[in-house]
Order: sequence, then C-alpha cells, then structure tokens
Amino acid sequence: MSLTPLRLGYVPLTDAAPLIVAQELGFAAEEGLHLDLIRVQSWAQSRDLLGMGGIDAAHMLVPLPIAQTLGLGPDYPRFDLVMMLSVGGQAIAVSAALANAMRAQGHGFGFDDPVAARTALAGVADGPLRVGVPFPFSTQAELVRRWLDGTDLGARVTIHTVPPPLMADALAAGEVDAFCVGEPWASYAVETGVGALLLAGRAIWASPPEKGLVLTRDFTEARPDETGRLMRAVWRACRWLDRPDNRGTAAEILSRPDYLNLPPELTERGLLGRLHVSAAGEVRQFPGFIRFHDGSVNFPWRSLAALLARRIAGQHGLDVARAMEQATECFRTDLYRQHLRSAGADLPGASARIEGAMAHPTAVASEKGQMILAPDAFFDGETFDPAFTLR
Repeated sequence: MSLTPLRLGYVPLTDAAPLIVAQELGFAAEEGLHLDLIRVQSWAQSRDLLGMGGIDAAHMLVPLPIAQTLGLGPDYPRFDLVMMLSVGGQAIAVSAALANAMRAQGHGFGFDDPVAARTALAGVADGPLRVGVPFPFSTQAELVRRWLDGTDLGARVTIHTVPPPLMADALAAGEVDAFCVGEPWASYAVETGVGALLLAGRAIWASPPEKGLVLTRDFTEARPDETGRLMRAVWRACRWLDRPDNRGTAAEILSRPDYLNLPPELTERGLLGRLHVSAAGEVRQFPGFIRFHDGSVNFPWRSLAALLARRIAGQHGLDVARAMEQATECFRTDLYRQHLRSAGADLPGASARIEGAMAHPTAVASEKGQMILAPDAFFDGETFDPAFTLR
C-alpha cells in the first residue's frame, strides 16, 4: 500500500514522543501515512515553517497558536490546534551558584513545594532574576509568572527566550540565572553540573498544557481526511505512551541519534517521573510528571485557550474579553470530536469547563457515560470560569 507522506516539525524534547512513536511503531502506517519528521531548533523556526508551508503540521507550544490568532506574530494562515499532545514535563532549574546558596540557607530541594522554593530563592537572589523560557508565548512563561507574580521576586524577574537544547549552555554562561524548560533539557543541565532542579511545573499547576498538534486552517479545511488520519495516529501513540510498561521503550526510541541524541537513562528520567535534582544524584519521585493521554489530556478545552489568552492579551495591551473569545476559535474541539470519535476517544459533554477547579480526579459527563478528568488545580487556589459553554 502506498503511504501518504506528511511533513511534521518537532523540537527535540521528550514531549515530541507522540509524533515519533506514531511513525516508529506503525500507528501512522495503519492510517496510510508516512510521517517525515523534521527536527527544528527553536519555536520561531517551527512557527515559520508551518506558516510558510515548509511543514504540514507541528508539535507546538500550546500558547503559540493563540498568539498567532491574536495577531502577535507574522502574517501567516490561521493556525488550528486540533489536539493536545502532553501535560506537564516542565521543570524549573537554578544555577549552581544559586543552588549552593539556597542549600546553605537550609533549602532541601524537595521539588514539589512552590511556596518553599520561591521563599528560598528570594532569600538568595539579589537584584534582577533572569529566567530563561523557550518562547515568550509558552506554558513555561505562564508557569514562571504565576509562581512569582505579586511578590518582590516577581517584580525583579526578567524573561529571556532560549531554545530548549541551549538552556544548559545559557545557564553555564551566566546569561540566565534560572530557567523553566521541558525535559530532557532540565535534566541535561543537572547532568552537566551547571544547575539544580528546583521545582516541577506540575507543582505550580497540576495540569499545565505543554504541546499541541497544530496545522494551518488551510490544511484542515482542504485536507480533512488526512487531518483525521494524522490525529488518529497521534492519539493512538499518546495512548500507548501512557501505558507504564512502555515508557522504557519510549526512552530508547526518543534517545536515538535522529531524535534527542542523548543517553536513554537521561531521557527516561522525565518519562518515569524519577528526577535527579542535583549532580550529586539526589532523586525525587514525581509520579505523572508528564502525561500524554490519561486524564483526558488530549482534548483541547476552549476554556483553556481563553485562560492563556487572558495573560497574553494583558501583556500586549489587547482587549482581554475579545482576545479570550478569539482564542477559542483556534482550539478545534469540533475536529477532535469529528475525527477521534471513531478511534474510541471518549468525549466530554461540553467543550469548556472551570479551569483550576479540580484538586482530585473528577468524573464528568461524556458520550460514553462518564470520563475521569485529572486534577488541574493551581497552587495559589485560583479558578477561572470563562462564563461560556461551547460544544
């Protein structure tokens, strides 16, 4: 059978796993597709390749298509986020110098207490604090702002864009004092001795959306069959990845020279939720550090688009209410329902929810009766009600 080729861009990160696994384990071939996986080095490059037609789809930061929809980027065709690929997987790291100073003050690097970590960091960080994130429109930027906003440290923080594979180099060179990035690049900084892991992203926000599968509106409208086939292949790969016995195999695949080009042991840390927080080998267990499917990871909630748009609009002087409404238009719950129902995906009864309201796994109405949503609470207790329900 002849396979239809599709060009997919990815940044070398652990959370590119759904695209890589879809191709390597045959989920794409089952849908009649061959995925030509194109490694890119930055999110600006990923955005530009997608916008200019150099790739057909992208593994992309969840806030990036929102920013495009709000006009905060080049004049490209509209972007559609058709499904989520992952939740979590981010870590905040600090330089070796800051880590040593925090240890001297008694901080134990528990990796799971945002308030204790913030207090300890504030106690040793004099003057401006330069924090690296992979892109201005990223969940990492949202996590850092949420963690530090309203504090003296938050008033002193400056955000700097650093491509994920270069985070450790930036920390070593003194270009940033800390960073928030997806695995395995936080662990790489520990392995090379230039930093220590301070906090998991999921300690700040229980379900921080990390990557989505993004195509242009032109593609989803002109090529609906291929859109559906790609979504089903990637969805099945996400489901496979969240079977615990498969994580070791996934680490081996991702670590190959064509992909992350790192030792499997390093890639495995984030996948297994067994993080080394220092070069001395201190290990912290964080179950569910990254999820690809379980807990309804893959559904692109429109309320989530509104939540992320709120901060982006506020920072760029846009009308916040209008921006939240516009942002929902690029989270294609309609395509998710249309194309993944046949694959066996359970579908919630609504396309919006109150964000941050669940401290525990929660059952909600679905097409199959009930589905379990994972906790999504914020450490500061905020909830966000978009005041609309969209199907």
